[in-house]
Amino acid sequence: MNSSREGSLEAPTRHAIDWKSADFLDETSLFKELERVFDICHGCRRCFNLCNSFPTLFDAVDESPTSELDGVEKAAYWGVVDNCYLCDMCYMTKCPYVPPHPFNLDFPHLMLRAKAFKHETQPTRLRDKILSSTDLVGNLAGIPVVAEVVNAVNASAWGRKALQKTLGVHVDAPVPEYHSKTFRSEHAKRKAPALSVVPVGVTRGKVALFTTCYCNRNEPDIAQDLRAVYEHNGIPVAIASREKCCGMPKLELGDLKAVEALKDINVPELARMIDDGFDIVSPIPSCVLMFKQELPLLFPNDELVRKVQAHIFDPFEYLMLRHKEGKLRTDFKNELGRVSYHVPCHLRVQNIGLKTRDLLSLIPNTTIDTIERCSGHNGTYAVKEEFHAISMKIGKPVMKRVEDAKPDFYSSDCPMAGHQIENGIVGTAPPRHPWALLRLAYGIEENS
Repeated sequence: MNSSREGSLEAPTRHAIDWKSADFLDETSLFKELERVFDICHGCRRCFNLCNSFPTLFDAVDESPTSELDGVEKAAYWGVVDNCYLCDMCYMTKCPYVPPHPFNLDFPHLMLRAKAFKHETQPTRLRDKILSSTDLVGNLAGIPVVAEVVNAVNASAWGRKALQKTLGVHVDAPVPEYHSKTFRSEHAKRKAPALSVVPVGVTRGKVALFTTCYCNRNEPDIAQDLRAVYEHNGIPVAIASREKCCGMPKLELGDLKAVEALKDINVPELARMIDDGFDIVSPIPSCVLMFKQELPLLFPNDELVRKVQAHIFDPFEYLMLRHKEGKLRTDFKNELGRVSYHVPCHLRVQNIGLKTRDLLSLIPNTTIDTIERCSGHNGTYAVKEEFHAISMKIGKPVMKRVEDAKPDFYSSDCPMAGHQIENGIVGTAPPRHPWALLRLAYGIEENS
């Protein structure tokens, strides 16, 4: 067996990103690597049915004068880069040439490098700056009275047309509501119930919740439902005294300096909570992935980043660890019936298994139809004018699967993916987040 084939049979490994080296943003070096990788992808084409980066590349090759990569203008490379939303699914599920294969192909991180080069050397569109500045937008749009105005404008036809014309946010894309009463402000005023802390195995029995900008300002009910379920299971929930965006939107933009600045705020505070005996959980898969994978690869020598990586969990993963040791309550009061459950890409690539499905499957008379395909939302991708139609095409198999199933509920750990699915299905109820479903199954009162 040759060495190339041997490499493809080994477990994939991920190399740290040397983004502060002079070579990282060198244009000649970057385009040499883009050409090398694109030529390998053209010869393979296994990823043709993932994101739109690959069809964009393959169409450019097929339509070139030579029908090979050498006939493609370098300017066309940016279409491939712009269609990548760093979901990592090509690396994790499709590509046979990832490290330790000698080809050493890491398509998502090459796209990240190209995005970083573009961000540093070309003007960044105002829309992209705004969409990736989630803390700033949330703080402004969440001001009392302003929130009501923003929500009313976003819900109106004329408001959406104006938003598309001025910022390039597609008129039909789902956009979130903003709340002036945030989860963090509500939690800080709340008197937490007295709960007994029961350490079990790798879990400590009390958690610090990284709320996320989305669950703080856009859908605080998600964080409230998570907290209610955890407290129902005897797990105290605290929040860090200070929290900023995890940095994933800035990562997708290629703004690595902004990612570092956010890391310098979040990581020391989370590490302090860990030193105080807390585990960390977060309800948005992308935010968990940021601390589990992206920050450790960007800052491999940062001890605090490594500490947070070792103690952050997907919240359903955490409860299933408790269940393994007999510490999860299974006294469910309500069945859920048929649930169409979509697994977000940023949850799949964590390699923890399908913990949300496993927990919901414990509920009596509940059947989970698990959908492991991309919804097409992908961060800010689906709301952009130039990509929205493509995003709906990517998500169509998921939407059709839900529509055909006629479930009692449909759900996704990523609330934005849930609304993307809702946007592609006519005449159905809105999605119910898995934490809302679990709370319903337990029969936990809304005021608890």
